[in-house]
Amino acid sequence: MSTGVIIALIVVVAAIVAVAAVLAVRARGSHGGRGLKHRFGPEYDRAVARHGGDVDAAEQELDALVHRHGGLRERPLEPAERERFTARWTAAQERFVDSPREAVTEADRLLAEVAGARGFPDGGQYEEQLGALSVHHADHVHGYRRVHRAAGARPTGGEGGTGGAEDTSGGTEDMRAAMVEARALFDDLVGRAHRDSGRHRAQQSAPQDRSRPGRHLPRGFHRHQAKEG
Repeated sequence: MSTGVIIALIVVVAAIVAVAAVLAVRARGSHGGRGLKHRFGPEYDRAVARHGGDVDAAEQELDALVHRHGGLRERPLEPAERERFTARWTAAQERFVDSPREAVTEADRLLAEVAGARGFPDGGQYEEQLGALSVHHADHVHGYRRVHRAAGARPTGGEGGTGGAEDTSGGTEDMRAAMVEARALFDDLVGRAHRDSGRHRAQQSAPQDRSRPGRHLPRGFHRHQAKEG
């Protein structure tokens, strides 16, 4: 084999190695490092915090989620499904006035059902469903986590109260904040187009319990309703 042929082969091999290296770096960028931070947003920081600041461990966890759920294709909801889910969410918000814990429990259940209807893992597998949602709805999935924790929290009401934790201002405020944050994920799941049309109806039908002073929904509960006067 002549020297020229050997040199040509070396050049070809070097080029192949270089291309493979570039492709590897691009693949790494799409799943790890900056790619993961861009894709997961606030969930990236939460993952790092869960791993005690170990970025490599956090990125391994998130990368595994992308490989497991990244190919999931969300099924669009039918108009009748959107209406049914939205009506149930509205009812849960109105129920919050008298029964905050029942309201957050229904919100937790409803998010699991809506996610399942969109093609995510069944709500009976909470952690798996949460992981899939974090891949596709990273900006708002923490609302599901919060409302799920609130729904499972044990009542801590004081003595003499008629509603347990539902009558404690701190617990009620935590549940209210959880539902407000969870609403963002609900809106994403039911669809942006429906969100805009539903906003007008929500403003017209803001629930108020005038018969029981002091039991109005906390200020800011309805993210898409007009502010209280």
